[in-house]
This record gives sequence, C-alpha cells and structure tokens, in this order.
Amino acid sequence: MIFAVICHDKPHQAAQRAEHRDAHFAHLDKYADHIIEAGPLLADDVSHSVGSLLIVRFDTRAAVETFSREDPFFQAHIFESVTIRPYKKMIGNT
Repeated sequence: MIFAVICHDKPHQAAQRAEHRDAHFAHLDKYADHIIEAGPLLADDVSHSVGSLLIVRFDTRAAVETFSREDPFFQAHIFESVTIRPYKKMIGNT
C-alpha cells in the first residue's frame, strides 16, 4: 500500500536538520526499496526547509509508523507533526 508521510518542522530547525542530515539520509538509504519519492517541504521563499514529504510503499500502516519513528529527524524532535495517510496516485509520471 502507498502512504504519504507529511512532516512539519518546529520553527528554527535548520541547525538541527544539518546536524542530523547524514543519519537521516542513511535511514532513507536503508529503506530505499520502500521510498517512491522523498524531499523537503520549503518555505514560501524557498530559503529553507520547513518539513518533509515522503511517498512510501509498505504493507501496513504500522510499518510506516515504525519507519517514521526510526528517522533521526523524528528522534531529534525536529518535527512538530507527522501525518501518515494512505495515498492513491491518479496522475503523474511513473
């Protein structure tokens, strides 16, 4: 099943993101077979990240929750909120 994982940062997390970026990318590499698309959500002026958006494929919501909780950004308390929703792609390039 496909899920969207929408993460909104707490304010002023640039330094925290930078500190944990390598570990975050290592975590994503560990789950590369499950990640359809991933990237930062940007401020309106595109000057910095304000969150993350991941489109992932896992068998269960519980597996997505585990994946999300293991993310070093989550463990460093960078995110103000994390929303997980089932997702159905209707239009777009594959």
